[in-house]
Amino acid sequence: MNELELIPLLTRNLPTNDSVVTGVGDDCAVLDLGIPERLLLFKTDAVVEGTHFTCATPPEKIGRKAIARCLSDIAAMAGQPTAALVTIALPKEFDPEFVKGIYAGLNALAQLFGVAIVGGETTTNPERILISIALLGTVAKEKCIHRHGSKPGDAIFVTGHLGGSIDGHHLDFKPRLAEARWLADHFTPTSMIDLSDGLAGDLRHLLARDALGAELLKRAIPISHAAKVQAKAESAAKPPLLAALTDGEDFELLFTVPSRDAVPLLDGWKLQFPEVKLSCIGKITATPGVKLRDKDGFKPMPDHGYVHFA
Repeated sequence: MNELELIPLLTRNLPTNDSVVTGVGDDCAVLDLGIPERLLLFKTDAVVEGTHFTCATPPEKIGRKAIARCLSDIAAMAGQPTAALVTIALPKEFDPEFVKGIYAGLNALAQLFGVAIVGGETTTNPERILISIALLGTVAKEKCIHRHGSKPGDAIFVTGHLGGSIDGHHLDFKPRLAEARWLADHFTPTSMIDLSDGLAGDLRHLLARDALGAELLKRAIPISHAAKVQAKAESAAKPPLLAALTDGEDFELLFTVPSRDAVPLLDGWKLQFPEVKLSCIGKITATPGVKLRDKDGFKPMPDHGYVHFA
């Protein structure tokens, strides 16, 4: 049983209450606790030694990544992060200086984005380090962007470059918080998600609820330099396009807007964020399924990106 099969099994009968606006199935839980004009965002995420980093990874980068992953999910809802709890599980024979380094990286990124670290938990975990972050944020009620909501004809956009994140990007990425809030303030995005498991898999999360499809232009997919270099340097490496679609841990924003907004968005983005590439990669269709278009016509896209337990 892989992650995509396990989640429905675990979440089928979860309790709820009147505060829940959005529960399972989005980048963050969305709660209405009576804060005037604001909704509360609640997110948890974990990084595990051997899966998300290795024992050779600099500790500051481990801590940075641990909180950056949650910050990226807050960005996907166009929110503002506020406070976090940190749970760290360590082997009995841990190096205190290494753990201090983890917290140094975590604290630095939290401070950069105005996040208070307000507590947490320490515990023992045999053989490897695990760090879990629980992050709170807020968003204006009329600005919250969900995974669902796109319509046939909407333009599909992605920030940055995709693929090859193992070359270092997965440790150094910058959560797109400012970009997402600017987008919500100046346009009307119909759906959004952060790319943690790869474009091929995460795009389908935007389509599933409304049984929609998508057509992507092969030449428009923004392939990273790292993915191209890896393909040349390693005989067993994925082709660059496949890496861009399935590698995961890009932590860029994938979103949709009405087609009428596509050109004004591109023009405004270049002025506001000249250092961050923005690509229009396709459109939403009424017919389910995801296809890639090149000069020879349409081809099916890979089914998914990274999947835990697969």
